[in-house]
Amino acid sequence: MSAAAEDVATPFRRSVAEDLMTLAVLHDRELERDRILALWEVAYEDFLGLRLENEAGREALALFRNGLTDIPGALDQATLDLLAAEYADIYLNNGFGASPCESVWIDEDGLTMQEPMFQIREYYRRHGLSVRNWRVRTDDHLVHQLHFIAAVLESGGGDDDLREVARFMDEHILRWIWEFAERVALRASTRFYAGLARLTAVYLDVFRDVLAEWLEEPRPSAGEIDERMRPTRSVAVDLPQAFVPGVEPSW
Repeated sequence: MSAAAEDVATPFRRSVAEDLMTLAVLHDRELERDRILALWEVAYEDFLGLRLENEAGREALALFRNGLTDIPGALDQATLDLLAAEYADIYLNNGFGASPCESVWIDEDGLTMQEPMFQIREYYRRHGLSVRNWRVRTDDHLVHQLHFIAAVLESGGGDDDLREVARFMDEHILRWIWEFAERVALRASTRFYAGLARLTAVYLDVFRDVLAEWLEEPRPSAGEIDERMRPTRSVAVDLPQAFVPGVEPSW
């Protein structure tokens, strides 16, 4: 990469990494009063570094912002409880049948902690990263995948790192994020979480298109990815004995 190209790529990578970390925080935990106030301050402007100028992007942003508008200014406890229950249905108790973990979407039997988790763990290992308390929140969780992409972007590598990000997205998060987003959008009672799900899916898709253009390497088709990722072995792991509410893994 030339020095001029690097001058352009570096701030862009940092900007996208910041966007991904912002999205990760919103998927990571329940909305608290301070987080809602902060979103009200920034989300009605162009708060994302990567502009979503296609129709899907505009619609997702509008839905997300409408969800914020739906939250009453008084921030009463009933509203906070509703948002907390919605969060739990999506991310904790599978109330919507829309798991934030990749294995459930990719495994033929819809099981957790399957081959995708181990494939993703290998990506993390190559970059010196690991998930602590993975039995509580597995390696293939949406939040961890967003963290990983952001970490690689912030590492300061050249086009090889961008190719690594593109390959990771093709092989993992982009294979299921749209289905996750649409199921959440259809079943959520709040426009906030419906909008967040769609915004995340659109953002990742647009970013992948940008990578394809930057690297001058077209995106592989879904069929090509499926063939590349055809399972070669089965994996069995001991399931955790119980979920412990309030325990969060560290990146």
